[in-house]
Amino acid sequence: MGEAKRRKKLGIPPREKAEEIKLPQLDKKAIQQKVRNTLYKYPIIPFLFYGAAIVILVGGLFYVFKYFGNI
Repeated sequence: MGEAKRRKKLGIPPREKAEEIKLPQLDKKAIQQKVRNTLYKYPIIPFLFYGAAIVILVGGLFYVFKYFGNI
């Protein structure tokens, strides 16, 4: 027995339909412009990201070699 029939049989009113949630629209052009302006204002940011990625990779490799070196 479906929920609608069960509710009707028990005398319960139909379930209210949930309102659809609308996601906000993103303005890609405005976001790209903000990112470009930030990168032009602070040109060191890409080097910091690349440096952090390299440090994480080297640290991970060091950890793996240290961990499996004792086997």
